[in-house]
Amino acid sequence: MKNLQTQKFISENIHSDLNKLLLIKRSDAEINYEFAFRQIAGLQRIRYKIPSFYNTKNILFPPQLNIEQSSSESTALYKKSLCEGNTLIDITGGFGIDFYFISQGFESAIYVERNEDLCNIAAHNFKALGASKISIINDDAVNFIDNMPTSDCVFVDPARRDKIGGKTVFLEDCEPNITQFYKKILRKTDLLLVKLSPMLDITAAINALSNVHEVHVVSVENECKEILLLLKPFDCEVIKYKTVNLLKNNIVEKFEFTKESELKVICNFSSVVQHYLYEPNSSILKAGAFKSISKLYSINKLHVNTHLYTSENQIFEFPGRSFKVIKVWGINKKELVELKKQVSKANISTRNFPLKPEELKKKTGIADGGNTYLFGCTLADESKVIIQCEKVTLTT
Repeated sequence: MKNLQTQKFISENIHSDLNKLLLIKRSDAEINYEFAFRQIAGLQRIRYKIPSFYNTKNILFPPQLNIEQSSSESTALYKKSLCEGNTLIDITGGFGIDFYFISQGFESAIYVERNEDLCNIAAHNFKALGASKISIINDDAVNFIDNMPTSDCVFVDPARRDKIGGKTVFLEDCEPNITQFYKKILRKTDLLLVKLSPMLDITAAINALSNVHEVHVVSVENECKEILLLLKPFDCEVIKYKTVNLLKNNIVEKFEFTKESELKVICNFSSVVQHYLYEPNSSILKAGAFKSISKLYSINKLHVNTHLYTSENQIFEFPGRSFKVIKVWGINKKELVELKKQVSKANISTRNFPLKPEELKKKTGIADGGNTYLFGCTLADESKVIIQCEKVTLTT
């Protein structure tokens, strides 16, 4: 499968356009083209997503779907920070990215995967990476837990697509359906760490699983990537919500709250847009810390359903995007005409607004791009406005 000619072909084409590469005449019988194309595609996909694997020689890659569904190195390392101990068990091993990084905090680890090919790939890669004290078990998760040994942590990452390829919203629709056996796992471990799609409904997931102690909503560069549920064998009175946004240069935006505290917060609303405008990062928005963030930073919320905030003075440590307000426009025909005269290009978005971004672009005739940002939104007095602003840099 890996001869010198094939390896040479991979090395020479690692940065080539794969679509064009697939069209070449496969004339050299010594080259395993199918293997080579998979390796090239895998290396191109993980170059920035999983640099530790990219920089390790002889890593093997599974089909593209398995790579697409795997965690990035940054999110895997975040999960590693949540647990440590003697023994880790991953009952849905997959490509093994999460398993490899989380296992670094444990004395020994067991990788369980029902797909035999993935087991073989994982075994090869763990050896290439120098990972030791790892056991590979080719078994179905549900079958395995019947005779599962005790451990400090069990990790599970259910498949988040239904039988026809659609994305699932509820935990019960994932494979495996952990709602059917999580209690059995909790009798054999101190911590059950469940990774979920950001598309899933957090409240519904918590209602489907008792013993949830913490909810972590993880974003990378303001794109929500995953939801983590931490379950323990004993009851929890108040669930902690922790939001994380992993940025470049090892900068991490963190915010913590509880749903109970969120309900009690009295939020100040404003019909006036002040000098600065704020949009919380995607983890905070997904977790629903709409009032808590307003209270912590003493900023006014524009409307109960408009998750934008404003202040007279700049809040430098705000966890999200910060903008300097240039002008607030009404949405009557006269003002829209004037807006078009002054702004030819902008980044347009809407929050609690009658028009979608594409509709607002069409109505104003403003092109995409540039340094100007336009937010169509509703204020506390129910007035509809377009806020013209420029992004400012926050320091942490």
